Amino acid sequence: MVTRGKTIVIAGAGSIGCYAGGCLILAGRKVFLLARPRVEKALQEAGLRITDPDGRDRSVKPDALSVTADPAVAFSDADVILVTVKSGATQDMAGLIAAHARPDVVILSLQNGVDNADKLRAHLTAQPVLAGMVPFNVVQSPEGELPLRLHRASGGKVMIEQGSAGLDELLDVEGFAVATHGDIDAVLWDKLLLNLNNALVALSGLPLAAELADRRWRLILAGQIDEALAAMTATGIEPARIAGLRPALLPKCFACPTGCSSSWRGGCLPSIRPRVRRCGMTCGAAGRRRSANCKARSCVWPKRPARRRLC
Repeated sequence: MVTRGKTIVIAGAGSIGCYAGGCLILAGRKVFLLARPRVEKALQEAGLRITDPDGRDRSVKPDALSVTADPAVAFSDADVILVTVKSGATQDMAGLIAAHARPDVVILSLQNGVDNADKLRAHLTAQPVLAGMVPFNVVQSPEGELPLRLHRASGGKVMIEQGSAGLDELLDVEGFAVATHGDIDAVLWDKLLLNLNNALVALSGLPLAAELADRRWRLILAGQIDEALAAMTATGIEPARIAGLRPALLPKCFACPTGCSSSWRGGCLPSIRPRVRRCGMTCGAAGRRRSANCKARSCVWPKRPARRRLC
């Protein structure tokens, strides 16, 4: 049973790690941050600033932070380890945990990708390893700006694998909502569909909001997701529904004209509101008909009976 008095170590205090750690510290959890020397120095000098799109703007003073670049120091008393390093560093982090952590520590992967938990399990046969999914992106302030600011730029609830009683309650805090899910593999595959946009953000050189607001980039993303869904279907993989729409509708949503249903203030997906406006037919719960833009020839929507709802 994982209780609130347990020590949580953030293994890889970068953008996601510092944001999660900051929210946990502000909620009174006992947290240790394992960070690179540059981040360690910045946190020790000026602390941490946590902001989000819901209007929260909170600070953690330096004296409230426990941060180190030494894994032996960070892991020695860990009860729970949140792995937040990039996928390429998973095996190295597994080696550090194996060398310095106790055998009863609970390990939770909060990384992008579908096999990081398996990579950790291959090296950490004595410890329980669970998978998790972070639905939102976090933007870090430019290097040299102090205090280090982590801004959660989108929303959603962190999903974690079942298997450690009380872990969700320990981690579920203000600004960092957490819940368990019965099929975490399906959740990870669904997140992978949205992560296909990461390469397009890099290629475009645009901020995420600006890139998603440009239908030209969204059409490419729609094609990528469509191809990925076909590959998943061929191999028997069924991604979960975590972003408001069934995965099969994601390509159509992203391909909609930018001005579609402009009177509706939400977006195609909760995670990208209000950057991309959705078609009035996208969700039956909206109670709206297809807009004029969606009837245009340029729209990718197929001809369907007027009253048929897609979800």
